[in-house]
Amino acid sequence: MFATGAFRANNTVSQYLEIQPLTKSAFAPFGEVIGADPTTMRYINGGNTERFHALAAPEAVGEGARVIINLFRGQPRAFPYELGMMERHPFGSQSFSPISGRPFLVVVSEDEGGRPGRPQVFLARGDQGVNYRRNVWHHPLMALGEPSDFLVVDRDGPGNNLEEFFFEDPFIIREPEL
Repeated sequence: MFATGAFRANNTVSQYLEIQPLTKSAFAPFGEVIGADPTTMRYINGGNTERFHALAAPEAVGEGARVIINLFRGQPRAFPYELGMMERHPFGSQSFSPISGRPFLVVVSEDEGGRPGRPQVFLARGDQGVNYRRNVWHHPLMALGEPSDFLVVDRDGPGNNLEEFFFEDPFIIREPEL
């Protein structure tokens, strides 16, 4: 018998992860939520433009490192989704901002002795992005419903900026209610 929210699949015990709304306070241990925060707004260009200032602080460390901008096209995930791995980037932050205006899932974990702890799942609205701080465990991009484009600010340069961890027992994410 397994605790509520757990089931056996392929001789492993899987646990369901609850999806919570993406908020600045809940996401703060992992990075920043990127969005039109009125507390950061200032007018520029003769008052014709609202600038939402310093919403995230990109990081790129190491000799020869630089900050770059990419376009990622995420394919939608099928649900229930079996979450079996996490990744992190030791030399740079990574931000994802949807330009297709669609919601997406954000999965992060606290570090527990060099490996990810129990993942937390957030539902980001189509007008919210995230910046994962350097070395934060997260799951790769999780588009919902249909292919979605994201503006990604990332680190480029020498060195291995990717560390992956594979869980012995996967976690399960139910289909989010949009």
